[in-house]
Amino acid sequence: MASETILDVAGVSIQYGVIRVVNGVSLALRSGERHALLGTNGAGKTSLFNGIAGEVPLAAGRISFRGREISGLKAYQRARLGIARTFQTSLSFGDRSVRENMRVSLLGNGSPRIGIRPWSRMPAMERRVDDALQAFGLMEVSAQPVGELSYGQQREIELCMALIGKPDLLLLDEPAAGMSPQARKELVRRLEALPRDITMLFVEHDMDVALRLADRVTVMRDGEIVATGTPDAIRANPVVKEIYLGKSH
Repeated sequence: MASETILDVAGVSIQYGVIRVVNGVSLALRSGERHALLGTNGAGKTSLFNGIAGEVPLAAGRISFRGREISGLKAYQRARLGIARTFQTSLSFGDRSVRENMRVSLLGNGSPRIGIRPWSRMPAMERRVDDALQAFGLMEVSAQPVGELSYGQQREIELCMALIGKPDLLLLDEPAAGMSPQARKELVRRLEALPRDITMLFVEHDMDVALRLADRVTVMRDGEIVATGTPDAIRANPVVKEIYLGKSH
């Protein structure tokens, strides 16, 4: 039986003032799918991402998650439905410890309010933090301020923060941006190892990374979709070759 559609983007347009940066985009993700969004700078990828996450309003169209329209919901409301995202640059609290960042992320993903209760009185939640830190090999640096760690570690921490709430849909905006080749390989390994009950939509400029991770790929240009298909089909697509290599190829 075919997987259910978990995310349905229908005729979505986004504009800033009079400039339309996303124009009538439709995209459907099946549950468990890993879907890459490719395109050169200015193609509209991040703007579409921001529209899906609730960071910017839609000028037209609708977005549904698990059959429920979420077009009018704020970003935190979408997060509590099971949508998590990362950004092109780390948005963690650099002056706070890794553990404290994990706690904040866990609370922000629909966990109950704790008021002034100390974490020592919430052992189940602290165990979730410990499990996440262990899974990402971050236990040894858990007491260190995030801002003192390497850029690659900060990117891993942001991914860990996104996953700690156990999302159904993970949105990754250029997850490998700025990473060293070795850190990039480690990130790809972690993403490949994620369970298939997490659906993934990601923007990535590194075509090799994107085509390795993705089940399907969508390519954008000038705010519109120009191609969608398997990684092999995208590699062979003449329009995609023109976008990335130029008309001479």
